[in-house]
Amino acid sequence: MYKYSVRVYSWEPARFCKSEHEFGVGDAVVVKDDVCSEIGYIEDGKSFAMKEGSTTIVRRANERDLDMLAKNDDKKSEILKLSKIEIKRLQLNMKLVDVHISLDGSSAVILFTADERVDFRELVKNLSKIFHRSVRMHQVGSRDEARKLGGCGVCGRDLCCLRFKGNLPSISIDMARVQQVAHRGSERISGVCGRLMCCLSYEVSQYQQMTVGMPEVHSSVRVREGKGEVIELNILTGDVKIRMADGTIMVVKKEALI
Repeated sequence: MYKYSVRVYSWEPARFCKSEHEFGVGDAVVVKDDVCSEIGYIEDGKSFAMKEGSTTIVRRANERDLDMLAKNDDKKSEILKLSKIEIKRLQLNMKLVDVHISLDGSSAVILFTADERVDFRELVKNLSKIFHRSVRMHQVGSRDEARKLGGCGVCGRDLCCLRFKGNLPSISIDMARVQQVAHRGSERISGVCGRLMCCLSYEVSQYQQMTVGMPEVHSSVRVREGKGEVIELNILTGDVKIRMADGTIMVVKKEALI
């Protein structure tokens, strides 16, 4: 039995899948779970422990499957248009992002973003009647929406969430603090999605290593010339700016601290 990591939806983690056949990374395959059949793509073929609820790979996707996938994609705009009309009629505070139709066309997953909890039970019931298929709503975050829509960051490159596949890393304000950019304001360290930039995670481990032995800002330190208060740090150079008791300012290396 072969074991694979397969990505079915771009907004969800890759699934653990099993198959009696061998596939290569990037191969399109038909996977089946308790709900329906979908097309997914092999991301990893390394051996790993199977988890409960693993999806089964039925077979390699053929030309007919890919044609069906293309036809379902053509139906997306109509489904989104009618869904937006129904959302407006029900006065629901939500924004539609995308829709995914199962391979056999029996069900549809509609992606949306919302700032607060939304009761969409009536919406699902109405849409199921309109489309004559099972409808499921799936709320995603603004970063998932940015990955779906694409675009460029302030660096001029494609969005990180678009360039790097796989699960999106968790970004915290502590990452900005340790890199001394938190003071710039949230608007300057946030991406087009409105969340903290993914790139804050790239060098945070190096900065954490360089902060070892550095005092905290506003802490009291002692150097050969006497005592003072730390007013600024330069993590990259290892410099510590100190206001001495007599008001003078000194810049010393962290190794000079007593």
